[in-house]
Amino acid sequence: MSGHSKWHNIQKTKGAADAKRSQAFTKIAREMIVAVKEGGSGDPNNNSRLATVIAKAKAANMPNDNIKRTIDKALGSGNTDNFEKVVYEGYGPSGVAVIVEALTDNRNRTAPEVRHLFDKYGGNMGATGCVSWSFDRKGVIIIDNEDGELDEEAVMLDALDCGAADFEADSGVFEITTELDSFNAVTAALEAKGYAFAEAAIEMVPQNYIKLTSEEDIKNMAKMIDLLEDNDDVQNVWHNWEQED
Repeated sequence: MSGHSKWHNIQKTKGAADAKRSQAFTKIAREMIVAVKEGGSGDPNNNSRLATVIAKAKAANMPNDNIKRTIDKALGSGNTDNFEKVVYEGYGPSGVAVIVEALTDNRNRTAPEVRHLFDKYGGNMGATGCVSWSFDRKGVIIIDNEDGELDEEAVMLDALDCGAADFEADSGVFEITTELDSFNAVTAALEAKGYAFAEAAIEMVPQNYIKLTSEEDIKNMAKMIDLLEDNDDVQNVWHNWEQED
């Protein structure tokens, strides 16, 4: 996930999250509940999936009280939330690869809603595996250095020392990439060194990008992503559209 368009995407995503903080917290809470239930523990030291979600929550500035309350709710005997993970794959305009990750309590509601948005904006939903082969699941940590207070070389050395697989810097943003199984250890080690994250999550990283040249395709792709992200059941939308600054 490199290149100037990636940094633009990060800033765009961050701004959207700031504008929709309540919705973002609700989605993270849902993910946290599933992590507790499936991991069988409310202790992130004994539940790696929960540790991953907590890192994501902290990067999104979710208050510690909210995190604790959500974990307690998931552990409560009266909690009847029953969400399952569903992944939809398909293509946007001009063949842009799109992966939609959802947590839903009703597949019969979610699938038609997602399919409708693919169809409405010039794409089509395909079979499982039709595009995921062209993405790699990686840990991605973003550190904002817009004010220039952090030294690039020092951050890079710290990141690699903590076990990161790759480091890139551009436009006041540091992107640290980890292998899937080392993400929690790297985030914990960087936090111990005093770093704060603008983003920290497991992501589907595209192996290549597609540029859109048609204004109609650009408009439709942007609208499709926005509406998918607005869907309450949708947790993440991954794609290989190379957006321009």
